[in-house]
Amino acid sequence: MTRKTANDFDPEVLKLFDQYVHGQIDRRGFLSSASRYAVGGATAASLLAALSPSWAAQQVAPTDTRIKANYVTYPSPNGYGEMRGYLVQPANAKGKLAAVLVVHENRGLNPHIEDIARRVALEGFIAFAPDALFPLGGYPGDEDKARELFGKLDQTKTRADFVEATKVLEKLPNATGNVGVVGFCYGGGIANYLATVLPDLDAAVPFYGQQAPAADVKKIKAPLLIHDAEHDERILAGWPAYEAALKANKVDYQHFIYPGTQHGFNNDTTPRYDEAAAKLAWQRTIDFFKKHLA
Repeated sequence: MTRKTANDFDPEVLKLFDQYVHGQIDRRGFLSSASRYAVGGATAASLLAALSPSWAAQQVAPTDTRIKANYVTYPSPNGYGEMRGYLVQPANAKGKLAAVLVVHENRGLNPHIEDIARRVALEGFIAFAPDALFPLGGYPGDEDKARELFGKLDQTKTRADFVEATKVLEKLPNATGNVGVVGFCYGGGIANYLATVLPDLDAAVPFYGQQAPAADVKKIKAPLLIHDAEHDERILAGWPAYEAALKANKVDYQHFIYPGTQHGFNNDTTPRYDEAAAKLAWQRTIDFFKKHLA
C-alpha cells in the first residue's frame, strides 16, 4: 500500500492533528472537527489512525551490530531523583567520542526517538536519549497514554533531569566532554532551553521547537542550528522576536525553513514526514555536530 503523505490530507485536518498532538484539543474534539473533512468513505477515526505513528519505519535496527545500546539510569538530585535513558555508542569506536543528547517529543522515549539515537551513534557520537516519563513508569507503548502522562510532569523537575543528563555525558570515561543536543518539537524547546542554562554546551539543534524567552537569549553561548517547517504557524509565530534577540546578542545561529513542510517533518513514522527536507536537515545537523563537537 502506498504510504500517505501530508498532501493526502486537507490542510485543516493537519492543523487539527497538530492541535490534538499538542494538547490544545482532545481526541473527541479532533474527531468532531475532522468529521467534516472525511470524504470518500473515510471517517474521522480513520483520518486519525492514518496520521498516527507507525513504528515499522525504523532506519537502524536495535540489533544492528554496528552499535552498542542499553538502558541506563542516572541520578538527578534537582529533578525527579532518578532517571533512565537509552545510551547508544558505535560498536568499534577507537578513542574518546563527543556526545549528543537526544530529546524526544511530548510522548516520551518512543521507538522513533530510540531510532534517532541509533542514527546519531552511527555518525560516530555517543548518543543518549532520556525518557522524561520514567518517573511516571516510562513510555507506556501508546501515544495517547503517553501524551496524557506527559501533562502530569512537573516541568521544572523534568528540565532539571535533562540538564543532569548533559553532565552525565560530559563525565563518561569514553567521552571527550564535548556535548551537543538535538531535540524535536517538545525536545526542540528543551534544546533551546538548555542553550540558555548551560554556558558550556557546545552545540544545540532544535527541530521545530518552542523558542527560549527573548530575555534569556543573552545567556546563550552555544552555536544554534534551527530547523523549522514552512506550514507551522504555532512555532513560526515566535520566530521574529527570537531572531531579533539572537541578532541583538550576537548569538551564532543558522535558521532554515523547509518549504512545503509540516511540523514534525523529520518524523518518518507519520505522514507529515517529508523525505527530502528530513534528509537535508539531518545532513546539516550531523555536519554541524562534527564541526562544533570535534
